[in-house]
Amino acid sequence: MFYDLHIHSCLSPCAEDEMTPNNICNMAVLKGLNLIAVCDHNSTRQLDAVSAAAELAGIRFLFGCELQSIEEVHVLGLFNSSAKAHQIQQWIDSRMPDIPNREDFFGKEQLLNSQDEVIGSESRLLLVSLNASLSECVDEIHACGGRAVLAHVLDRKNSVTTQLGFIPMDLAYDGLEVKSDLQKQEVLMTHPWIHAEDTVWFNDSDAHRLVDIAEAEHDMSEETYQRLWGDTA
Repeated sequence: MFYDLHIHSCLSPCAEDEMTPNNICNMAVLKGLNLIAVCDHNSTRQLDAVSAAAELAGIRFLFGCELQSIEEVHVLGLFNSSAKAHQIQQWIDSRMPDIPNREDFFGKEQLLNSQDEVIGSESRLLLVSLNASLSECVDEIHACGGRAVLAHVLDRKNSVTTQLGFIPMDLAYDGLEVKSDLQKQEVLMTHPWIHAEDTVWFNDSDAHRLVDIAEAEHDMSEETYQRLWGDTA
């Protein structure tokens, strides 16, 4: 199945207002995707609406979030139920600094329903580091029944390699997100303790605009999908 598991909605202040639940899902269908996840910054509050839109559009959906650790490393949390997403939101709320958002500077943080109607907004700035280390973020994702994927591991200032200099050997992540096979080979070359066959690799868009949602290029087999989730219900 063709996938894109790192898409931002208009709840993320850095995403365009066009990133509504139905626009995201309908664009995913037009692009030929079968499975998507929305991973907003430090929030899961938009996901129920996107899940309903995905069901209407006929595509599979995973509940996600993009946590920013105290080291400013981005890690995706992927969950296969709304209940698990709600569970980690409680933890996020307990670890997120209470810094007001400035729409004029950072952008809107809009909450929409499944009909793309604005029903509220997030008053706190989501583009912040949680009061939790990277390992604590990974552990909490697991505690809530999710899977932890290190985001854009060789890109941008918030990658694990940019912030820490390397991917820790003892970090219990479940997957690595790269942008190309070339990046995958670079990860393997610079981290000899990482083995290609033992790692679940993701190639996602990190889309903040509809046009940037991935084309049907990256395929995940049902076997790999089940390998990721194991016996998790």
